[in-house]
Amino acid sequence: MVDIATRVWNHKWKIDPIVRSLIDTDFYKLLMCQSIFRNKPDTTVVFSLINRSTRIRLADLVDEGELREQLDHVRSLSLSRGESTWLRGNTFYGKRQMFRPDFMEWFEGLRLPAYHLEKRDGQFELTFEGRWPEVMLWEIPALAVLMELRSRAVLNSMGRFELQVLYARAMTRLWEKIERLRRIDDLKIADFGTRRRHGFLWQDWCVQAMLEGLGQKFIGTSNCLIAKNRDVEAIGTNAHELPMVYCALANSDEELRQAPYKVLADWHEEHEGNLRIILPDTYGTEGFLRNAPDWLAGWTGIRIDSGDPVVGAETAIRWWQERGEDPTKKLVIFSDGLDVEKIEDLYARFHGRVKVSFGWGTMLTNDFRGLVAGDALAPFSLVCKAQSANGRPTVKLSDNPAKATGPAEEIERYKRVFGVGQQEVQEVVV
Repeated sequence: MVDIATRVWNHKWKIDPIVRSLIDTDFYKLLMCQSIFRNKPDTTVVFSLINRSTRIRLADLVDEGELREQLDHVRSLSLSRGESTWLRGNTFYGKRQMFRPDFMEWFEGLRLPAYHLEKRDGQFELTFEGRWPEVMLWEIPALAVLMELRSRAVLNSMGRFELQVLYARAMTRLWEKIERLRRIDDLKIADFGTRRRHGFLWQDWCVQAMLEGLGQKFIGTSNCLIAKNRDVEAIGTNAHELPMVYCALANSDEELRQAPYKVLADWHEEHEGNLRIILPDTYGTEGFLRNAPDWLAGWTGIRIDSGDPVVGAETAIRWWQERGEDPTKKLVIFSDGLDVEKIEDLYARFHGRVKVSFGWGTMLTNDFRGLVAGDALAPFSLVCKAQSANGRPTVKLSDNPAKATGPAEEIERYKRVFGVGQQEVQEVVV
């Protein structure tokens, strides 16, 4: 087991790049990338960084030169032979050769495209532009670099013993959470914490702790590199990015209305079983399910990623019942803002009514709240989203209007087209 405190101390001599592999990313990015490579390879997109927690002035904390060094290092990366062999030959979700030869040949030759970086009003404006299959793979490494550089900036003034005590306290906190989760009999939980982790070494330690502490209740990690190195399942399906871009490409309101289902029709052709998970909240869960084609009700389950999770799950249960499906055979994956208390509550409410699973993110891999002065390591909400496709703006509404993105006039248009009514604003913490 790595001595994290010593390695963090050694960061002061710039021994460790933050991202060392193109597969230090979430599994769903690779699954989506293959789908995009097949269906929309020539679409031009712009992705950009969005710091929802504006109180965290990243450009005042993080040195621009160091950020550029880390981003340039990411651009130098390519798949190693071992990584390529793992992707080509491993079994994912019970399927061998999940990644097709033509996609793998392209991926093996990939270098990430250029970036554009500016500082403005205490924040970094970081953007990526180019072909969709290439640009989309910047999202996770860009977030990982910014999140860890922020951690390093806060930790830089701490001494060796102070770092040892900090990590001992953080480890104790996580282990206490694991001990509580261990009491849940039929728990199924995965690590979804790559996007806003404290650092790679810490995420890797968290996965090891979950493996030892939870055994079979821990079903895998979204991080491909950790899944490969630790011989655990790589977990993930698809994300809001797909409907956001498909909708931006629509040429009429009717095409716009059908675009989220076109995404899943393309996905349906490629995947089966537990990869057929609906993410319904991009433009409002209620409207999405109300207008969904009948064949979607036969999919394996739903992921709840915004809004009130109880409302979202109850809505899904009613929808399945109305479509003649048995909810007890369906999978509901909760993945938004989870910590132990919410996991316990959601499990107690829905266990036995549906198959319950959890994707535990930021509060697994970045819970250092209250452990340093001024709460300077408290997690915050940093995202990297598609902003346009072929020159047209993208929009995300979500079930929480605080997470909405896009130009105001386009947001209003999307609300009209998708019949989104009054929404309850919820605080976005992570």
